[in-house]
Amino acid sequence: MQDMTSSISSSKKDESYVKVSPNTVGSGDERRTGIMRGFIDSFRRGRDVDLMCKADAEDGTTAKMKKTIKTRHLLMITLGTGIGTGLLVGNGSALAKAGPAGLILGYVVSSAMLYLIVEAAGELGICYSGMTGNYTAYSSLLVDPAMGFSVSWVYCIQWMTVFPLQLVTAAMIIQYWTDINPDIFVAIIYAVIVFINLFGAKGYAEAEFFFNLCKVLMIIGFVILGVVINCGGAGTSGYIGDKYWHEPRPFMNGFKGLCFVFCYAAFAYGGIEVMVLSASEQENPRKSISSACKKVIYRIVLIYLLTTVIVCFLVPADHPSLASEGSRASPLVIAVSFHGVKIVPHIINAVILIAVVSVGNSSLYSAPRLLLSLAEQGYAPKIFTYIDRQGRPLPAFFVAMVFGLLAFLAASPAQDDVFGWLLAISGLSQMFIWMSICISHIRFRDAMKAQGRSMGEVGYKARTGYWGSWIAVVTAFLILIAQFWVAISPVETKGVDARSFFQSYLAFPILLLAYFGYKIYHKDWRICIPASEVDLISHRQVFDEDELKQEDLEWKLKLKSSPIWVRIYHFWC
Repeated sequence: MQDMTSSISSSKKDESYVKVSPNTVGSGDERRTGIMRGFIDSFRRGRDVDLMCKADAEDGTTAKMKKTIKTRHLLMITLGTGIGTGLLVGNGSALAKAGPAGLILGYVVSSAMLYLIVEAAGELGICYSGMTGNYTAYSSLLVDPAMGFSVSWVYCIQWMTVFPLQLVTAAMIIQYWTDINPDIFVAIIYAVIVFINLFGAKGYAEAEFFFNLCKVLMIIGFVILGVVINCGGAGTSGYIGDKYWHEPRPFMNGFKGLCFVFCYAAFAYGGIEVMVLSASEQENPRKSISSACKKVIYRIVLIYLLTTVIVCFLVPADHPSLASEGSRASPLVIAVSFHGVKIVPHIINAVILIAVVSVGNSSLYSAPRLLLSLAEQGYAPKIFTYIDRQGRPLPAFFVAMVFGLLAFLAASPAQDDVFGWLLAISGLSQMFIWMSICISHIRFRDAMKAQGRSMGEVGYKARTGYWGSWIAVVTAFLILIAQFWVAISPVETKGVDARSFFQSYLAFPILLLAYFGYKIYHKDWRICIPASEVDLISHRQVFDEDELKQEDLEWKLKLKSSPIWVRIYHFWC
């Protein structure tokens, strides 16, 4: 017994010697050694992976991601992620092609569809909050593995290509101030984004909190300044009113111009679903996702629609700068510089740069997790299931980093061709993932009904319900048809343009190739999994209906005794 005690004591001494920490009393060298050892150890495989990796690899779930994303992070991610070149720059081209009325009408239709999609994503996101890259796995689980395989790969490729595209865009924006070789700025921004993501989900969330706060504050400031300029309180143009709705005209290029807006609106809203992608790394998905779904309507109305309306009252659709490249084509920059306002265009341009870096940061966060999800479902090599002790999918992260190196083609004479085709690959995947989310939601509700399950065990029920997802699917399908028409016969051109078509629709043949390739390889010719056979037990978080009712009752009683400003906040948010 004495020998055993001394042995245990000796092992404890050895253990304490090995685990040198920064707080250990000792020399500076020992402290530095402890910090370095801890840093190196953080890249090793997570301690629990060996026990659970085999089971997780078959179902797309994970218990290895660190839950470091807080509700405040998700609020800003919901409000600001996706506010990038689509809204801040791309709307200029859409305004020139469709006119002010066409631009606003296109955004209203797209906004309504997006709200339906977010509600469906919120319901599924809470039900399957343990799945990494979860909404890419919904299709495999609830609809058809071939659909999940094809949509997941196309969507993963989109985020892989978005990273270098944003780096090049950032370099182009900096050329607003200087003509220095853009590769220098590509290298700097590349290093900053990689450094942020080395801190895992926590680094991503904190950076996005700052980036998105800057974007939202700029948008609010722009809206206020825009109203003042329109009323003649600032600038040199005096009272403007609805002048640019008559000069040249409210609709440009008729119905085709409106269809063109749908393409840009889908690009502008891209990334709105990232709040669900991070569910496995959120501290309380039921609370944070349900709150985010409620707030997304404010993002749609106050940030996208209101900004678009202000632009349409300040910028004529035939302004020559709308056809220029980079941030010089930004309708926000034109809106203030055209009316003689100084300094502010530089501030807006700086925030556009922050927005582009933010989208690049989101792409380097999202792409590895999507590749991890593919590997866990058996759709990619198993090496990509590796997650280190800090919850970082390292092999997948390195692949995304390599894709980022394509940005150094920014100084190449062929950069326009290379990135035109990279953008073509990612062009339609956003619409495919949105449709797959809603189809998965429809199949989930069908399966719950067919198997006699109660919706009371669902942690969050979409406010738009079952039929909201059907409306979103039909709307998305019609938008795809509109995009097909504009792709094969571009606005302001006569006849068919094959190059334009493939650069706009290249993702579609890739999707079909992946879908039928999977069907042929696995010899599975079912259109979808029958509702009665959908697995609603595995992977899903089943809530107790009575507990949910009790929680809601306690929350209402707590709110009742809270100050009125707290009740107003929670009523709207």
